[in-house]
Amino acid sequence: MKLFFLVVLVMNLIGLLVMREDKKRAINHQYRISERTLWLVAIFGGAIGTTAGMQAFRHKTKHTSFRLGFPVLAIIEFIIFIKIMI
Repeated sequence: MKLFFLVVLVMNLIGLLVMREDKKRAINHQYRISERTLWLVAIFGGAIGTTAGMQAFRHKTKHTSFRLGFPVLAIIEFIIFIKIMI
């Protein structure tokens, strides 16, 4: 259980940091992190972090797939997390 909690925590931190980094690169007109990578981080346990990063850094909020998909994945991730931890 502790390992699962740690993995979820790390993946969500990575999700948050990846969104921050991509926003920074977008502002500086640098090479961007691919949307595929952002989705993979979200799908593999970082959906809460990517959703939080999307809101905190106002990044990808105009893209319907991100605006709807990340929160839906975050809800699913949260439900799975609760089911496993209980």
